Amino acid sequence: MIKHLFSNIVVAVSGSDASILAAKYAVVLTKLYHCKLSAVYVIDTATIKQLTLSKIFIQEESQEYEKSLEANGERYLSFVEELARAKGVKIDREMRRGAIYTEILNAADERKADLILLGGWEKDRNARDIITHAHREIMISAKCSVLLVKEPSIDQLYKQA
Repeated sequence: MIKHLFSNIVVAVSGSDASILAAKYAVVLTKLYHCKLSAVYVIDTATIKQLTLSKIFIQEESQEYEKSLEANGERYLSFVEELARAKGVKIDREMRRGAIYTEILNAADERKADLILLGGWEKDRNARDIITHAHREIMISAKCSVLLVKEPSIDQLYKQA
C-alpha cells in the first residue's frame, strides 16, 4: 500500500489575503487527508534589527513595531484557528521570532513536516515583488515539498468541506 504523500502540514501565516487563502487550503487538505496541521506566524525581528542598525528606526520605534507585529500575529493565528475549528480540524499554532524563512523552515523541521503551504500572490502586486525573498528561500531550502497556493476557488472549497 502506498503511504500518504503528506501527514504533517505547516502553513505560513502572514496576515496577507494570500496567506489566509493558504490557511483555508490547509484546513481543507487536513480535513480530507486526516493529517496534522500547524500554523506558524513569524515576527520578522531580523528585518526590524536591520532597520534599527540602518538608523531607519530608533530603538523605541523598533520595540513598538515588534509589539504591533506580535498583536497582529496573535489576531491572525486566532483567525486561522477559528477557520480550522469551524471545520472540525485540530490545529497547532505558533508564533516565532527571527527571519521569516529561517523560522518557517525550522518549524517544518521540528514538526517533521512533509508539506509547507505558502500563500500565492495578489493580482495587483508589482511583478518584481511576486515571490518574496522569504518565499524564495523557503522553496530553495525546504527539506520537504512546498506548495504555493493559488487556488482561485478555495473559498468555495472551504465552504463545502
